[in-house]
Amino acid sequence: MNKLKLILILIAVVCTANYGFAQVGINTVNPQSTLDINGNLSVKVITLNGSGSITPISDGVYISINPQATDQEFQLPSAVAFPGRMYFIRNINNAYTAKLISAAGMLFPKNSTTGSTQIYMYEGNLRTVTVVSDGINWTYIN
Repeated sequence: MNKLKLILILIAVVCTANYGFAQVGINTVNPQSTLDINGNLSVKVITLNGSGSITPISDGVYISINPQATDQEFQLPSAVAFPGRMYFIRNINNAYTAKLISAAGMLFPKNSTTGSTQIYMYEGNLRTVTVVSDGINWTYIN
């Protein structure tokens, strides 16, 4: 009886250990990453309309921002709280500039060591940006 219990415990430990290092494949037999997708990927798309106060960005991946007045502020969450988070942000308003700020951390253009507390998004200049949190700051690419 004790041998049977020992064998069952060993099987449970081995099976549990394998799941901790598992790779998941969607439409692939041999996944090469933790998550390996062979096909299309859809992400959450939202539109945020500007208001008289700061509009927080807290949901979605592809975000259309729609300022209702010049320099309305749209605030990224804290880069510290969400390391690795990525957003695709587009100002869809042709008439008004949007100001992108962060709850914590600065905004750095790619390949630069000079950051800022805000960036302005308007026709012809940063109309669409991709931002990625490194756990301290946000890096943006236009």
